[in-house]
Amino acid sequence: MSDDVIKSLAQSATKMLPQEELAGVKRKKSSLFIGVPKETSLQERRVPLVPNDVELLVNNGHEVYIESKAGEKANFSDNDYSEAGASVVPSREEVFKADIILKVEPLSHDEIDMMKRGQTLISALQLPVQPKNFLQKMIDKRITAIAYDFVQDIEGRLPIIRAMSEIAGNTAVLIAAEYLSNVNEGQGMMLGGISGVKPTEVVIIGAGAVAEFAARAAIGLGATVKVFSNNTSKLRRLQEGVGCRIYTSTFQPKVLERAMETADVAIGAVRSETGRSPVIVTENMVRKMQDGSVIVDVSIDQGGCFETSRVTNHANPVYTEHGVIHYCVPNIASRVARTASYVLSNIFAPVILSVGEGGGVDPSIKEMLSIRSGIYLYKGMLTNKYLAENFKLPYKDLDLLLAAI
Repeated sequence: MSDDVIKSLAQSATKMLPQEELAGVKRKKSSLFIGVPKETSLQERRVPLVPNDVELLVNNGHEVYIESKAGEKANFSDNDYSEAGASVVPSREEVFKADIILKVEPLSHDEIDMMKRGQTLISALQLPVQPKNFLQKMIDKRITAIAYDFVQDIEGRLPIIRAMSEIAGNTAVLIAAEYLSNVNEGQGMMLGGISGVKPTEVVIIGAGAVAEFAARAAIGLGATVKVFSNNTSKLRRLQEGVGCRIYTSTFQPKVLERAMETADVAIGAVRSETGRSPVIVTENMVRKMQDGSVIVDVSIDQGGCFETSRVTNHANPVYTEHGVIHYCVPNIASRVARTASYVLSNIFAPVILSVGEGGGVDPSIKEMLSIRSGIYLYKGMLTNKYLAENFKLPYKDLDLLLAAI
């Protein structure tokens, strides 16, 4: 038998032997060090992680530092966090030793000073309203910063904005119901409708997510709802969202004025993409409203869409002007801080778990579009074009930066 034949038979026999399966190369799981400082912003009562999700993170090998009393205003005690496995620390400086800082509100200037070089920050940053040196200090420290209000899900939606809008819309209707009642020296009306009695009239200014959930809540109580917006696409989408035909109109001054004259409740839900919300309802329109009617201006976070609106707070939430009760407290979600904290935590915890499973922040940024969509600073390099133009700072495309790594 020739050598070639023997070689051929040997190769055939080898192919018939059991072969080892080639396993995929898994990315090494990373243990994360997360710090949650106590919120210091005026009227902010929310906390980004609730004890249940802290326990989930700790059980998955991550370390969580919570500043003492961080969850107090949302009715989560230090003991709740301690039992969940978090390290409850007395000083903010201890929290800022973590690799990932998780906050609800933007950093204060003092907190930026506490940040260490190369840390990751996840918070609502609201940088367009911050001074230039606020951004420059973060650049100097080579911080990677993620604005959670710009983080998108796989369908391109903004889950946190949507969730907070749901809370604000529903809560606005509940607030209006409180101030229509005798308990708060209102007209003594029940918001909604009851057999044989004319239903409450609710006018909603805007047609976004806040407006949709306010409309749902008001309709569910039996009220008559009228929605005004110049965005007809949003009006159509709102009709589909509430599941029934309701009165809608563009901002026709005469039509809006007539609606305000008979309204028992008016809810401001206009949001500007760039700056102050536009004033839609004039003082003259407010003057023609019924005595004892209620305005809840959710848009007050951006200045308000009623000409008579001025900022109030949770301690003194209302004032009366032209006989109309005005509720103009910014950050309505903090009024129901415990619910809002659960909502935030439901979104943050899975993201942090995914980052850990993905091998850490840097690998996850490359692979997770949801995280990448919220980044505006990457290792101190500004990657948000709008902010770069606004502050006249150098800008680098994030995708190009990641491709070069």
